[in-house]
Amino acid sequence: MAREVTQEAFAAAWADGALVVDVREADEYAAGHVPGARPMALRTVPTRCGELPADRPVYVICASGNRSRTAADWMTSRGVDAYSVTGGTGAWARAGRPVAAVSHEHAT
Repeated sequence: MAREVTQEAFAAAWADGALVVDVREADEYAAGHVPGARPMALRTVPTRCGELPADRPVYVICASGNRSRTAADWMTSRGVDAYSVTGGTGAWARAGRPVAAVSHEHAT
């Protein structure tokens, strides 16, 4: 079972420069994401998990918290110190926290 972190705890970790992985699809990420979040669509996590550090926490976020729990479970089983962010990007944005968008020319 994935460990979960509250929006408040995540906001504090983010402010301290935490590594954030957004597991939504590219179009969702481009439309708005937590600033600094690294895009890694859920379907690519099994093949890209090796890109993640094993020596620091990784905060996994999606739209609402469902995909991030799945991804965090997978990452944890592979030795990554992963935490799913409850409420996802939706709760982050509703709390008035910053959201970055990517222009369509650069969304890949």
